[in-house]
Amino acid sequence: MTTMTEVEASVREFKMPDVGEGLTEAEILKWYVQPGDTVTDGQVVCEVETAKAAVELPIPYDGVVHELRFPEGTTVAVGTSIIAVAVAGGGAAPEETPAAPAPVKEEAKPAAPARTPVLVGYGVSTSATKRRPRKGAEIPAQEASTVASATAAVQAELNGHAPTVTSPPSSRPLAKPPVRKLAKDLGVDLATVTPSGPDGIITREDVHAAVAPVPAAEPVQAPTPAPLSPAPATYDTTRETRIPVKGVRRATAAAMVGSAFTAPHVTEFVTVDVTRTMKLIEELKQDKELQGLRVNPLLLIAKALLVAVKRNPDINASWDDAAQEIVLKHYVNLGIAAATPRGLIVPNIKDAHTKTLPQLAESLGELVSTARDGKTSPAAMQGGTVTITNVGVFGIDTGTPILNPGESAILAVGTIKLQPWVHKGKVKPRQVTTLALSFDHRLVDGELGSKVLADVAAILEQPKRLITWG
Repeated sequence: MTTMTEVEASVREFKMPDVGEGLTEAEILKWYVQPGDTVTDGQVVCEVETAKAAVELPIPYDGVVHELRFPEGTTVAVGTSIIAVAVAGGGAAPEETPAAPAPVKEEAKPAAPARTPVLVGYGVSTSATKRRPRKGAEIPAQEASTVASATAAVQAELNGHAPTVTSPPSSRPLAKPPVRKLAKDLGVDLATVTPSGPDGIITREDVHAAVAPVPAAEPVQAPTPAPLSPAPATYDTTRETRIPVKGVRRATAAAMVGSAFTAPHVTEFVTVDVTRTMKLIEELKQDKELQGLRVNPLLLIAKALLVAVKRNPDINASWDDAAQEIVLKHYVNLGIAAATPRGLIVPNIKDAHTKTLPQLAESLGELVSTARDGKTSPAAMQGGTVTITNVGVFGIDTGTPILNPGESAILAVGTIKLQPWVHKGKVKPRQVTTLALSFDHRLVDGELGSKVLADVAAILEQPKRLITWG
């Protein structure tokens, strides 16, 4: 195991990042490291589940794991430290270290070779930067004091004693420019703020605490919680089971309730003979360009919907309630609803309207495999325009699907099965399915919704229309 002397080591705190857009918390699913393990920049240390997906988190620096702040199964707020790592070279985490002032006449040193960040918001800068000198500060004295304080703090930490952090003598409180701006915006005098950062540095948390002091919550090293909630006194565990609603399932529930009670849903149905489509699928499976790709009814249904959207572009829109505008999309990000152990997710194929049939097959295969493995990224579930939900895989004839938030239409596909059907004047067994299209009646009227559904049905009944219409 890598060893570091007391003077060379310090502890950095890795905080829970916002791995999506505006997420406030995430649950720690699994730790891949333990105290004492050596970690390197870019190494995945844990897997977390947000309201959108499961995500692996890489550490942004080298060192030795000092402490895991929370056990598996704990839901942690974004911005909270989840792991402490002892690193070589001293200093604190980049976001907590003030920029060292440089002499006015000193030329800026070239930056180290650029590296690609391993996670949005982490990694190193790809360009050289110049730092302005701090006015009115004694540079040599301040640096000497800072080094002495950091060394004493690290020695105390490694010796098992709580370090006492003292601020270096200065006429001006130590704080980074963003923290100073925050204090100014909140009307906080930094001279009255008690610093908690390394070497007496004032952090954002200190400024917020000065506005509305809140007792700091100590991480509780508790055993991994059981998958079920503790039973209240009136709860008979032999007759009921209670499962906490969190993560993807909780987000899905909130989104569906919001969609159902915000957008006025209309659902239309059509039953169609897809015998020719099923024959075409068998032929495509023998096509050399599609070898090794996922060729199934969903592929041609997706292509049929894309053609229908091309013929009726007004269906590909969203409702901007704040601006009271209908937003027409000139691209199609095709969502595919997928059932996973963590709940229903709807990743989408970006710019699906530009893809050839082999490219669409490849994208569908990647989407399904990633969803099954629980590796769908938050970005893959954002920006959808229309969606397909295939309830037929469960043996269901059809359903009345609820719109994915922000979209105007969703197509449900029922099971495909042999049924008696009038074909060329005679009753014959044919492959038949039922389609259901739900749409937002604020921006899609009955005529437009009916045209889209009729086009999809017509293509599946006569798939050669993919050539003439597409």
